Amino acid sequence: MKKMFFIGALCMGTLFSSNAQISTSTLQNAAKTASTVATASGFDVKSLSSGIMSKLTTVLLLKKTQSPAVASAVTTFLTQKSSILSLAKTDKTAYASKLSGLTDTLKSKLKTALTAEQYTKFLNLKPAQATTANALSQLFF
Repeated sequence: MKKMFFIGALCMGTLFSSNAQISTSTLQNAAKTASTVATASGFDVKSLSSGIMSKLTTVLLLKKTQSPAVASAVTTFLTQKSSILSLAKTDKTAYASKLSGLTDTLKSKLKTALTAEQYTKFLNLKPAQATTANALSQLFF
C-alpha cells in the first residue's frame, strides 16, 4: 500500500512539474512575442530609454544620485507601455485608461526622484503632439 501511494505521489509530482515548465515556457514565448511586436512597431524600450535619459540628464541637470531612480522609472514605464500598445489599435478606450494609470505612476515616481524645480521643467518638456522625432513624447502620449 505504501508503495502504491509513493508511486502515485511520484506520478503526480512529475505531472505538475511538467505542467509548470510548460507554463514558464509559454510565458517566456509570450514575452518575446510582445517584445518583437513592440520593436516591429518602432517601440524599442532600450533605445527609447537611452535617448530619453540622455535628454533628461542634460535638460534637468540630473545628479548622479538621481539618475538610477529616474532611469528605472522611465524604463519601467516604457516596458509597461509596450505591453499595452496593441490596445491602441483594438480598444482605444482601454488603452487610454491603462496609459493614464501608467503615466500617473511615472509622474509619482519622478516627483519623488526629482526636485520641485526639475519636476516642473520635466512637465514643461511635454511636446504639443506625439512625434517620432522627439523621444520624450513617448512619456506623454
